Amino acid sequence: MKNAIELVKLTKVYSGSKVPAIDNLTLSIKAGEVYGFLGSNGAGKSTTIRTIMDFLRPTSGSATILGLDTVKDSVEVRRNIGYLAGDVALPKRVTGRQLFNYLARLQGGIDQEYLLVLEKRFQAQLDKKTEQLSKGNRQKIGLIQAFMHQPKILILDEPTSGLDPLMQEQFYKTIEEAKERGTAVFLSSHSFGEVERICDRIGIIRSGKLVHEGPVSKMMEHRLPTWRIVLNTANDVKILKSSKELDVRLVDGSSVTVMPSKAISPALSALSRVKIISMSVEQDELEDEFMSFYDKEPKS
Repeated sequence: MKNAIELVKLTKVYSGSKVPAIDNLTLSIKAGEVYGFLGSNGAGKSTTIRTIMDFLRPTSGSATILGLDTVKDSVEVRRNIGYLAGDVALPKRVTGRQLFNYLARLQGGIDQEYLLVLEKRFQAQLDKKTEQLSKGNRQKIGLIQAFMHQPKILILDEPTSGLDPLMQEQFYKTIEEAKERGTAVFLSSHSFGEVERICDRIGIIRSGKLVHEGPVSKMMEHRLPTWRIVLNTANDVKILKSSKELDVRLVDGSSVTVMPSKAISPALSALSRVKIISMSVEQDELEDEFMSFYDKEPKS
């Protein structure tokens, strides 16, 4: 079975530049998989998406959607894609309703009942011209047009930008439904909580190169907890600071923030040597994992 999305050594060098914006990028996404694409501003996320969409032509390498080349078969490819740009640009002098009717005709017809579900779910303002809408309401129109034809591929750049928490929840619900239909989702986001919640795998891009890729669940399994502890005496603080099993991050009087130096079990044994008044546990966030790859970036 072909991958829904496949990039093979995809490279883009802009005219006048010697440094690739994307450099030998290879990744694949299966049907029904949600792939989170992470990177700092200028890392190559948007260039990757624009190249997949054939808005930019690759310098070398290839991108295929459902086995079709995104350059040679661009018309057929786009029929199967629901796309949302990072900066939603909608025709200004039409309403959302007019836009949806036009796009439905281009598709040769869509499931109108599903469109109605989306319109109600996102509480879209359909009878105002898009130029009169707030950023959040334009984002809703952008999301609906991406989902409305129930595409086999979704390519979404910062999809929840401008949405309030209620609408974000509706977006997550819609993504889950698309995933159940077998839709492959390629999602770029700055929201680590969002990526952690809905993505199956992530790829981290830095300076145009894929520097890490893996399942979100795997990353979560190997995280070490952070303990925030209130101790009985100052001497207890000294005991923890001297322990090789613990990494004491912060001390504020009798309160300490600690992490296991290596493994959890010996760290817990070290904690048993002191009297603890209270204790809370937090997991390192995906953001910490992301930053660890950027901390390795060579300084210019």
